[in-house]
Amino acid sequence: MPGFTLPSAIKAIAAEGQANRDSVYAKTEQHTVYLSPPDPEYAPDHARNRMVTSSKGCITDDLIPKESPLRALYDAPEFRVFLRAVLGEEALYEYADPLSSINLHFAEMGQELGWHFDNSSFAITLMVQAPEKGGAFEYVTDVRDADAGEMSFEAVNAILDGQTAVEQLVVDAGTMVFFRGRNSIHRVAPNEGEKARMLAVLAYNSTPGVALSEAAQMTFYGRIG
Repeated sequence: MPGFTLPSAIKAIAAEGQANRDSVYAKTEQHTVYLSPPDPEYAPDHARNRMVTSSKGCITDDLIPKESPLRALYDAPEFRVFLRAVLGEEALYEYADPLSSINLHFAEMGQELGWHFDNSSFAITLMVQAPEKGGAFEYVTDVRDADAGEMSFEAVNAILDGQTAVEQLVVDAGTMVFFRGRNSIHRVAPNEGEKARMLAVLAYNSTPGVALSEAAQMTFYGRIG
């Protein structure tokens, strides 16, 4: 949804991100497409165990200013009513831990998000600052059926080997994107420009009281909230 937010709000969020750059937790990691540890029952070069690289920085929810337009949007009852209608959810709740509800992601030159499937059923993102070059969101829909246990190893191999045509989404600042990534593989291509790609992730759950484990918090944020 292009132009979802006012230009003045996006400028304010981008300025907040720049002001808090010292708080960014940056990490480069190798992981499987399935975001789970390698399975010794499969060979290292099997699709189940093939490793990809993700490298990005993140500002966590507890460091987002209370007066931020980003927080005003996340907390707005009208926004949640809208999201429930779009996503077909009966209710939406923030994370129970203090780090995960709102994240502001940074991708500097050369940083990327490797191919993967999401564990959650939906994702909501807001582009705050588009990169000058590269950094496109790329995806292939309906690659697997996680609920049926179908992992589609051959299809994953073809995508990782560059043999499958992929869809590409390039958006401007202020664009809201809704994406179901549980069965659709996706990645963010490397940022090829000097300007950081800045993306806000607005994370909700369909049930209350959900929190990332301490291990997951350490993996994603480098600390426990």
